[in-house]
Amino acid sequence: MEETFDLVIVGGGPAGMSAAIVAARAGIKTIVIERGEFPGSKNVYGGVVYVHEIEKILPDFWKDKTAPIERVITDSRIVFANDHGAMQVGYKTDRFSDPPNVITTHRAKWDRWYANKAKEAGVLIVNNTVVEEVLRESTGKVIGVRTGRPDGDLHCKLVIFADGAQSPLLVRAGIRKEVKAEHVALSVKETIQLSEEEVTKRFGAKPGEGVTFEILGSLADKMDGVAIMYTNKDTVSLGIGANLEQWKKSKVTPYEMIDKLKEHPMIKPFVDGGQTKEYVAHWLPEGGYDTIPKLYGNGYLLCGDTAMLFNALHREGTNLAQETGRLAGEMAVKAIKEGDTSERALSEYDANVKNSFVLRDMRKYRKFPHLLFNNPMIFQTLPDVVGDMIEEMLLVDGKSKKEKQKIIVRNIRKKVGLYRLMGLAWRAWRSVK
Repeated sequence: MEETFDLVIVGGGPAGMSAAIVAARAGIKTIVIERGEFPGSKNVYGGVVYVHEIEKILPDFWKDKTAPIERVITDSRIVFANDHGAMQVGYKTDRFSDPPNVITTHRAKWDRWYANKAKEAGVLIVNNTVVEEVLRESTGKVIGVRTGRPDGDLHCKLVIFADGAQSPLLVRAGIRKEVKAEHVALSVKETIQLSEEEVTKRFGAKPGEGVTFEILGSLADKMDGVAIMYTNKDTVSLGIGANLEQWKKSKVTPYEMIDKLKEHPMIKPFVDGGQTKEYVAHWLPEGGYDTIPKLYGNGYLLCGDTAMLFNALHREGTNLAQETGRLAGEMAVKAIKEGDTSERALSEYDANVKNSFVLRDMRKYRKFPHLLFNNPMIFQTLPDVVGDMIEEMLLVDGKSKKEKQKIIVRNIRKKVGLYRLMGLAWRAWRSVK
């Protein structure tokens, strides 16, 4: 039987559920359609949640004893690695513990908890349901969706699409173009079981506190890629991803890449002896600002990964999803209550997103994804050159430091070239300034 709602949200991840909570609290009759068995069952992310954006929706949520928080991150490290070594910088502070800045969670547990908060707000969540078609009236305005259920048409005043980076639904509907392989990364992640005491000991953390590693360099088979390692209560999340276009041309499989990562001399002491409890894969929309589609149309809004929102430099995605989900929910409330869900009225959402940190940051780093994709020496040559330089200076072998400096300069000239290196440094600066 056909049903009518004020708001239909496609996708039960952080963006969709944030929109749902905001709308339902304002009295908007809201339904979320989730293709998984439950919210989080088919959703994947690295494992960190940024507290600030969630607090706008659920103030002081981290004090809730039912919140499935694994660890509070107080130690953040950035690593530059080649195949046999690594250098790192980091910052550790108690100021990020109370209130927390970043937490780690397991996606399945977190999304189910977040979905329960949506239910408490009055949201109807329908799981195990695929949206197959976008419904339009004769003018082209979106007026609902068709699901795979018998008589599964849902009519509404507004649809919010939050169904992920791929979204074949929107491609079929002509709302968004198909994503190019060069604009996404394929990321794989293992959750490795240890004991809570062992995680705390190996990472030098306090009980309940944790560490994040963002690892750059040549570990993704010298492709444009990044690895991560995050601490949970009694597990470690270890992941690695690379540009999908480059991965298509590579002979290495995702399994081989992450197995190699576990054997790296910096990584192995943290995960050695652990048992793999979960293996997942996911697309990350890393194309940057230039790949963002139009965020609104006649009767619909886009948010989160569906809108290709991901800060590749800072590895931020969930907070962008939560923020744009919240903004989409607020826009839905205003448009539905005023009785105007036209494209013109919904353009306000686009302005709000542009004025938020989300698009301000993505606009600032507009050139960064292009820098990584178009300069393969960042991943192929530079990690070994930097490693050789550090090893040369640290090795005590009877050579004078002046002699060592000459060896380093000769090595740079031979493998990279001083002018190429200076050119890369200039382009890198312009991509982040």
